[in-house]
Amino acid sequence: MSRIQQRLQSLREQGRKALIPFITAGDPHPDSTVAIMHRLVASGADILELGVPFSDPMADGPVIQQACERALVHGTSLRQVLGMVEQFREDDPDTPVVLMGYLNPMEAMGYETFAARAREAGVDGVLTVDLPPEEAADVAPLFRNAGLDAIFLLAPTTTDDRVSAISGHGSGYIYYVSFKGVTGAAGLDVDDVSKNVERIRRLTDLPVAVGFGIRDADSAASVGRVADGVIVGSVLVNTIAEHQTDPDALHRALDERLRPMREALDARASQ
Repeated sequence: MSRIQQRLQSLREQGRKALIPFITAGDPHPDSTVAIMHRLVASGADILELGVPFSDPMADGPVIQQACERALVHGTSLRQVLGMVEQFREDDPDTPVVLMGYLNPMEAMGYETFAARAREAGVDGVLTVDLPPEEAADVAPLFRNAGLDAIFLLAPTTTDDRVSAISGHGSGYIYYVSFKGVTGAAGLDVDDVSKNVERIRRLTDLPVAVGFGIRDADSAASVGRVADGVIVGSVLVNTIAEHQTDPDALHRALDERLRPMREALDARASQ
């Protein structure tokens, strides 16, 4: 059982929901990423999603696009990102880490080489935004054989057949995109999320985490009522942008963003 599966099972047994923050590796500077990861865990994160900077992040809105640009200015590469995870593991052997990004950097490294190096560094899962199920048969087994969970995206428009196909290739959890659009857009409809999560649960045994549109404690708690996990990204990445020149202020601001979400999720679980 992977670290991701262990963590989600432990939370389920406690009646709690996973809080999964996303940041872009190398933003605002490669030297700051590991400290930010530890700050997020201290503020209540259960699983970390670490974005691999890419020059053409087509599924992302302006906030994360700009984060990729800031990271790439400093030359942040996939190899460096793996080094960041390895450094993080020196002090945190338990918190699951998921790399989220696009296929191109992994393909350039070589899928087998990437999978082996990711596992050696302490990565637990890989979410490739542009890997459809039709092409996953050649890639997902390489991740699985390396002990990495292959995590896939589902959208409100995903058909039942595709949900089943994606679930057949995936492990760890399903990332359900709460609405049509790019990251950072507004449009969270919790009733619609609830209906779609219920539909997905009929088709897969994998836990379902919901992302896009989670901005504060109220939205986190609302989504936490119907999902196994809550993924929060753009609001944290925007916080990093606002405080990028002051590390102390940045860490305080991230704590002020994330801790109320943790408390709201736990308060909901205790009711």
